Amino acid sequence: MSTQQAEGYDIPAVEAWVSANVTGLTAPFKWTRLEGGHSNLTYQLEDTAGRLAVVRRPPQGELLPKAHDMSREWALISALGPTPVPVPAALGFCEDTEVTGAWFYLMGLIDGRPLYNSRQTADWVPPERREILAFSFIDTLAELHALDPDEIGLSELGKKENYVGRQLKTWYRSWNSSIDAAQHDDPRAHSLQTFFLENMPEQGPARVVHGDYGFHNVLIGADSTIAAVVDWEISTLGDPLADLAYALNPWPEDAADIAASPDAATCVPGFPAKSALAKRYADRTGRDLGMLDFYIGFNCWKTAAIIHGVYARYMAGNKSTDGVDLVALRERIDASLAAAEEAISRL
Repeated sequence: MSTQQAEGYDIPAVEAWVSANVTGLTAPFKWTRLEGGHSNLTYQLEDTAGRLAVVRRPPQGELLPKAHDMSREWALISALGPTPVPVPAALGFCEDTEVTGAWFYLMGLIDGRPLYNSRQTADWVPPERREILAFSFIDTLAELHALDPDEIGLSELGKKENYVGRQLKTWYRSWNSSIDAAQHDDPRAHSLQTFFLENMPEQGPARVVHGDYGFHNVLIGADSTIAAVVDWEISTLGDPLADLAYALNPWPEDAADIAASPDAATCVPGFPAKSALAKRYADRTGRDLGMLDFYIGFNCWKTAAIIHGVYARYMAGNKSTDGVDLVALRERIDASLAAAEEAISRL
């Protein structure tokens, strides 16, 4: 009998379910915890023949209604599997909470790694292959945005219309509801929201938007190309240019940008500038990027609102502040609003 333990998993029950529902894996498995992935409980499984897979379920405890949506991730990797967008193989999905207390799914293991900081990038990606990685990163996003969600079975993934307008409403509500707890307001948050509402570009055809596309949510192979895109739990349908702007935000344009964020995974020598990635995306997709700075500004404003909400929870005592630099967190709110103003000033 196995003495292994895995948080959130009834190992015998899960192994029995896999044996009955997934081909190509033979229990019992060796379970190894994998870190990352928005706190979802993710384990590598190695079967008796040395074959590898990954199992994933939400964290334990009460969850927000749409948080940690396993069915969404499963639908996306299943639909994208036959397309040019690289994703892990979809192996099996369990909706029976009697098995281990929550929905879970199995996917193929990808030989690659995410990057969270400049040191990891410098260690994993040789200087002569960094342009290859940057172009693979932006080309993969272009491939995603080329897909018609109706044609790949994802027409019900979310509302198609007014993506930016809906986001503005959501995050402005978050900002206002956090003011008292944060003991902090900023007039720029309000003036920028008004600007974005009054100057919103007309949205083109809806596409799948990842929502959090970056080096932290892709697996980069030893050949310095994107081996798989992961963590699809907040993906929806919407404006691809908003998704592009979010993906471009961490990329530096010049030495001053690198100096401002030296620890960012994109801030190592050898990468092309942000503008070069934008041009490559435009060339690949044919999309007009004349209003890209609107979307960049919108994403910076949204980032400020998200951090403001986190700051409010700390200030209200709802989260432990051990090891948390509250001054730095507040400075990030300010910096994000300043970056939003700078972006729209270029329009």
